[in-house]
Amino acid sequence: MVMGGGGEGGLRVRISTGCLAVALRVIGAVTMVAFAAAVMPQTWIIGIAQWLGFDPFPDAPLTHYLARNLSLIYGFVGALVWWIGSRLDQYRSLVSPLAWAVVAFGVGRAVVDTQAGMPLWWTAGESISSIVGGLTIVWFDRVATDEHSNVTVAGRRAAD
Repeated sequence: MVMGGGGEGGLRVRISTGCLAVALRVIGAVTMVAFAAAVMPQTWIIGIAQWLGFDPFPDAPLTHYLARNLSLIYGFVGALVWWIGSRLDQYRSLVSPLAWAVVAFGVGRAVVDTQAGMPLWWTAGESISSIVGGLTIVWFDRVATDEHSNVTVAGRRAAD
């Protein structure tokens, strides 16, 4: 990362697109851990839910179906994010819409969690982490450059 005076555009920050690619691959890999929850024994799901304070956990087919399918969705989204990060030269144009979708997802999570009566710590953890994560990727996308250009924090090219 390179920082310097920005003149008209303010502080200039430059990072390589490699940093953006690594960030996307790490986020994708961490999110793919959700695949494990899709196949874990039901007794583990119930035990983890109770450990988190969600007692009693409804031990019903629909509940397990929803929990497992949500885990599959998270896992596949993580795989997609990892894929984009691994092929950033091909899919760079998808990074900004993906990042803003994550921000919107975080806001949606806050609404859904609140409507569902989830505890404040759960709602804040889920929604804030998504919003901050999405905005972080927005920032990385705006300041990531190739080796021959600078980008201001506002995303304007200073030199090509």
